[in-house]
Amino acid sequence: MNDLGHSFREMLNQVVHAIPNVIQALLLLILAWIVAVVAKNIIEKLLVKLGAHKAMSRTKLIKDEAKAKSFLESIAKFVYLLVFILFLPAILDALNMDSVSGPISNMMNKLLGFIPNIIAAAVILIIGYVIAKLIRELSERFLVTVNVDRWFNKVKPASSTPHAAPTKLSSILANVLFIVILIPVITMALEALAIESISNPITQVLNNVLQMIPNIFIAIVLIIAGYYIGRIVGHLLSGLLEGTGINQVLETFGVEYARNKLPFNLSKTIGMIVQVLIILFFVVEALHVLQLDVLNMIGGAIITYIPYLVSGLLILGGGMLLANFLEGFIKKYTNSSLSATIIKYVVIVFAVFMTLDQLHFATSIVNIAFILILGGLMVAFAIAFGIGGRDFARSQLAKAEKQMRKDQHNPTIDKPEDFQ
Repeated sequence: MNDLGHSFREMLNQVVHAIPNVIQALLLLILAWIVAVVAKNIIEKLLVKLGAHKAMSRTKLIKDEAKAKSFLESIAKFVYLLVFILFLPAILDALNMDSVSGPISNMMNKLLGFIPNIIAAAVILIIGYVIAKLIRELSERFLVTVNVDRWFNKVKPASSTPHAAPTKLSSILANVLFIVILIPVITMALEALAIESISNPITQVLNNVLQMIPNIFIAIVLIIAGYYIGRIVGHLLSGLLEGTGINQVLETFGVEYARNKLPFNLSKTIGMIVQVLIILFFVVEALHVLQLDVLNMIGGAIITYIPYLVSGLLILGGGMLLANFLEGFIKKYTNSSLSATIIKYVVIVFAVFMTLDQLHFATSIVNIAFILILGGLMVAFAIAFGIGGRDFARSQLAKAEKQMRKDQHNPTIDKPEDFQ
């Protein structure tokens, strides 16, 4: 009985000693509720009365005022819960629940210690965004003032869609400048967060992008310059070649259908080829500036192969012209269409095989095929002559034999002259 009374007294003493702690915890909970309600009302009602939702709707981040109010209400609820979380360690400490309050206190200390970094990053982003936006608007107005769009619309290629809105170079350049300014701002904001595991890789990527921007600008300038230089040189070359009468070369060689049946203009074709080659050279140089090794190697290989391609086209074109010339010549002086056609296609076959050999297109296979075709033609000719020309060969051999017998019956001995 004494033990039971002793246990009851100890329990009563613990309850009596715990009453102040419970009262303290309740007071802290009431204080937390008051602070949370005040903070929620400040954000939810006071900011609305001050017109914060209208200002947010004018920033284009939120479409209308109703969504802005809903956004402020969400922030108010978050702050309401955050206040309770901030008071939670003190309430648990008042109840002597150290095992529970310890981890929460550590978490809240880290969170509170990280809040200045978040605020600093947010301030950097906001200030940087405002400055970048201001510079974008000023630069766009300046470019519009100096009539950059008008000059750009004069020199740019004609659009395939006439009803499309004209491209504004001033807007494009202003947006590029806006992005260029934002990149270092984002880098500074990430560094302000002091989260190295996240900020270091992103910062490295942004720094690489920032370092590539001058190279990208130079590459764009090279491509644009190459396009206009190639266009000017191509037009000049086409005009010069047309003035020299090069378009009549095909007719001289007998290719009359080139003008009558096909819209083929030799001077314009050569000018277009030269234009494409000049643009290709500038594109390869732009890839070299961008340090894109794989594409640069591909472009270099294409440029290295161009002489073989040009020489192959010249051989093929020369062979086609020569074949047409010989066809017309033979038809004119022999009146034999069959012979003219055979000579024409023989020359074309020779030109095709020479072109394939010049292009290094399976050289061994091409050579073997050419030898086989040539040998086959010779064998076919020999067989055809042997079978179809037996009577002719018999008569010729008989004449040769008769002449040999005649020479044997009437020998002539040449006497040497006397030299005195």
